Amino acid sequence: MIAYKDKRTPLLAKILIGVTIGYLLSPMDLIPDFIPVLGWLDDLILVPLLIKASISLLPEVVLSDAQKQFDAGGGKYAKTNWIFAVCIVLCWLLIFVFAYLKVRSWPMFKFLP
Repeated sequence: MIAYKDKRTPLLAKILIGVTIGYLLSPMDLIPDFIPVLGWLDDLILVPLLIKASISLLPEVVLSDAQKQFDAGGGKYAKTNWIFAVCIVLCWLLIFVFAYLKVRSWPMFKFLP
């Protein structure tokens, strides 16, 4: 996040960092996790590739300055962002409510309130 906020970071690197963070925090995957092996394989391959590509687009100066700033700051950057967590939970709740309303109208689920 330190390198992302640096003014010397190229726009392409910022976009790729944003895509990487968005993919990590998103409840949706390219291949859903409930599919055996393939669901986890995309996370094991795609996420490290996105991180490596993001780091490779950063200039050395920005990367070293960010590392020094992180080392000097200690736990200052270990904040929890509750806004993203709440957004993800709300997305899942909306999906469950929509699924419940859809399934409730099926004849075999007439016992649901």
